[in-house]
Amino acid sequence: MTTPLQVGLIGYGLAGSVFHAPLIQHTAGLALHSIASSQRDRLLRSFTDVRICDHPAELFADPALDAVVIATPNAEHAPLAIAALQAGKHVLVDKPFALDLAQADAVVRAAQIAERVVTVFQNRRFDADFLTLQQLLADGVLGEVAECHSHFDRYRPQVRDRWRESDAPGAGLWMDLGPHLLDQMLQLFGWPQAISADLMAQRDGARSDDYFHAVLHYPRHRAIVHAGSLVAAARPRFAVHGSRGSYLKQGRDVQEDQLREGIAPGAPGWGLDPVHGQHVTVDAAGHEHPASVDNALGDYRRLYAAFRDAMSGTGAPTVSTTEALQLMRLLEAGTESARSGRRVDLG
Repeated sequence: MTTPLQVGLIGYGLAGSVFHAPLIQHTAGLALHSIASSQRDRLLRSFTDVRICDHPAELFADPALDAVVIATPNAEHAPLAIAALQAGKHVLVDKPFALDLAQADAVVRAAQIAERVVTVFQNRRFDADFLTLQQLLADGVLGEVAECHSHFDRYRPQVRDRWRESDAPGAGLWMDLGPHLLDQMLQLFGWPQAISADLMAQRDGARSDDYFHAVLHYPRHRAIVHAGSLVAAARPRFAVHGSRGSYLKQGRDVQEDQLREGIAPGAPGWGLDPVHGQHVTVDAAGHEHPASVDNALGDYRRLYAAFRDAMSGTGAPTVSTTEALQLMRLLEAGTESARSGRRVDLG
């Protein structure tokens, strides 16, 4: 039996505890070896076979570790990634890859010098609804796309005391959900000609943006990504309209809720979205004909499996460094568009 690759995790907040630790533990060929976090007491109650460290430097200095996963506040992503790479570790960074394109470039250069894998946790490439939409477009079911609307709305009227909603560098909804929604559009449609974005703080007491609406301009269609914090009546997660009909999908992928509920990745029903989408066509008389669309099976473990194979030299990571840099450029352009109030051409 092949010895599992040993993984160290930095950070045990929402991302580390809900997503990364369970996914590492339930991906074949990987083992959760160490966790660096200030939450020592909580970790000692939760783990008996994982080394608990107070500082990331302890992970970097450990020769037993093959890789480091970074699940800290966003401002720490690039410095920690560079330190881990310089210590000879492969690195997976939670999104966003860095705070800006210059930082992201520095991380990629460090990986090239160290000859190590670096990639980004774009787990929502493996959402069931996104995989379903991706297949529909590949099969030409919707014809030529005219509009793609991607909404990730929530109703959270109270501002919470956490770094994601603070005024710290990298906080705010654009840097939280923007990387996911933009990455999905890049996967579906490639690089856009331009971006127009609006970011704002809507809630009383908000210290960073809690709303965004961005339009990606393509030659013959538009892709709209949107997230709000004051949306009590949920809109479709996806609404895609093309020359051969529309695809509508309510509800979000189930894997995050399953992880929050403590369901182990790979358990019965894992990644199975029970809310089917609809493919709506219109006949010559103008009558709509909705048909149910079976969902693909979502599985975030596929990203970790690709990371494993990339470290072993038998495959490529889900997110290439080129894709990571492209996304940072798009995030920066959206921020500039919102700041200036104008469309930003992307060349």
